[in-house]
Amino acid sequence: MSKRASSKHKIDRRLGENLWGRPKSPVNKREYGPGQHGQRRKGKVSDYGTQLRAKQKLKGYYGNISEKQFRKIYADATRRKGDSSENLIGLLESRLDAIVYRAKFVPTVFASRQFISHGHVKVNGRRVNIPSFQAKVGDVIEVKEASRQLTIVIEATQLAERDVPDYIEVDHHKMTAKFSRVPALADVPYPVHMEPNLVVEFYSR
Repeated sequence: MSKRASSKHKIDRRLGENLWGRPKSPVNKREYGPGQHGQRRKGKVSDYGTQLRAKQKLKGYYGNISEKQFRKIYADATRRKGDSSENLIGLLESRLDAIVYRAKFVPTVFASRQFISHGHVKVNGRRVNIPSFQAKVGDVIEVKEASRQLTIVIEATQLAERDVPDYIEVDHHKMTAKFSRVPALADVPYPVHMEPNLVVEFYSR
């Protein structure tokens, strides 16, 4: 597991958006960048800058995925039939850490990655400790029985700040989630506007 370079609050400040829609985000109080020059008026952003920002937002949202891993996901998306930007979103949402987060088994995508790495999650009855594991439609993800009473899990299931999307069927009593279908961009409940088409443009330059 690669170490994340910066905290989620720093990512929010740098991008100037509440990326995960969390009430504790510093952007809710300070809608400008960090540092002594954070409030300076920004100039016009180039096409490259717009594309780079779109990539940083998408990478950051899924737990600040490493550049090497993100490029690999992009390459897989372009190899598949259909729209590359939709394929990119489908692959990101099929990651085990994304599904555990969407199912509200943990409060954040960063916590999801750690939760999986520590062996608290099973896929189809088998323990999986790889956050980037690609789930298939029909896979059943569950929290290990011994981990179901952890404070982090109990608190996450009661979070009112986000809902479970309809492409994941969740039973919080049994702590299971079924990945029922690969979502399209319009199905994913992003708190901010995502532009995967610009990410495709960025890499295809």
